Amino acid sequence: MIEDCSETLKEGYPRPPSEARKRYCQFLQLNPETIDDYKYWHDSHHIWKEIPEGIRRAGILDMEIYQVKNMAFMIVETPLDFDWDSAFGRLATFERQAEWEAFVGKFQNSEQGLRSEEKWQLVERIFSLEEI
Repeated sequence: MIEDCSETLKEGYPRPPSEARKRYCQFLQLNPETIDDYKYWHDSHHIWKEIPEGIRRAGILDMEIYQVKNMAFMIVETPLDFDWDSAFGRLATFERQAEWEAFVGKFQNSEQGLRSEEKWQLVERIFSLEEI
């Protein structure tokens, strides 16, 4: 049984001060039967070391994945001059990246053999408090 961590969640996730960045948000559907496995393999103690190394080499400054029910929601932060298509094209060529995508693909409700940017759906922002 999964512990109720709602009180811990209310503490939030502290963020260090940062330079100007762009933010991208994406989501995908997870296989409800394998969510615990998906979370296990994304834990900092279990993720293959080549994966975060490749993400950083592609120019991504920070990446977070959140989960609610059978949905994964990702936030990607990049420098202002980040080019999505070229960065994800490079990322796909890095060591073990294709192997990782195939491995985690079995935990996701998406077509097998797709690259990361083909599985995750970009989300449109509809509100920003900072812009008001």
